[in-house]
Amino acid sequence: MMNGEDPSIIYFLQNMVNLTYYSSMMTAQGEEAYEQILKTISSEEELIFIVSGAIPLKEKCAIVAKYKGEEISALKAVKTIAPKAKYIVAVGTCACYGGPTAARPNVSQAVDVSKALQDKKVIRVPGCPANPIWVLGTIGYIISFGRPVLDSQQRPVAFYASTIHDNCPRRKYFDNEIFATKFGDKECMFKLGCRGPITKTKCPLNRWNQSDNWPIGDNTTCIGCASKEFPDGMEPFVRY
Repeated sequence: MMNGEDPSIIYFLQNMVNLTYYSSMMTAQGEEAYEQILKTISSEEELIFIVSGAIPLKEKCAIVAKYKGEEISALKAVKTIAPKAKYIVAVGTCACYGGPTAARPNVSQAVDVSKALQDKKVIRVPGCPANPIWVLGTIGYIISFGRPVLDSQQRPVAFYASTIHDNCPRRKYFDNEIFATKFGDKECMFKLGCRGPITKTKCPLNRWNQSDNWPIGDNTTCIGCASKEFPDGMEPFVRY
């Protein structure tokens, strides 16, 4: 999200939200930071709760703070905050589906945010990482209009209605059954294991850092990182 350019993170902080807790940016840590969470949820303002990362269910895993002698786990933190939130947004594939954190053998018993909270409606913005356009676009829509139109997996249809395959610049090669046989070839990489046909994101249209940054543009296959089945169900990532 800090790589967002339209809007930029500065514009986002100054004009769109009152951001009270973001561990990657704030100077407060530990008990002082957790007190900021408690202060925020005690206010009367409408709260948008954004969660990044899967939630381990195993005890003593993912301790996010120590408050008055008590170790606060990620599970306790999300269960404390969620009842006060009008909107809950899971950002990234781990938060949305478990992702790499919940991959085999999943020793921390990690689950996605929806499973951790069970009875709460969660908006999913998957991706590993999620493009800042998808994240900031979803938050911007919530601020302006409320809950966005979601698909059956609770993803905003604005960003997850079409597959990578639908918009891939190599689609013409696929349609003509012309396939790459090795990395570096310019043709369609379907036979090298590309997961673009089953992965719904706007990657071909929303690049990273306003550049050509994305897997197929860099001559490697899509590995389906925004999919519910990633990573275990997307393996092997490469076929020859």
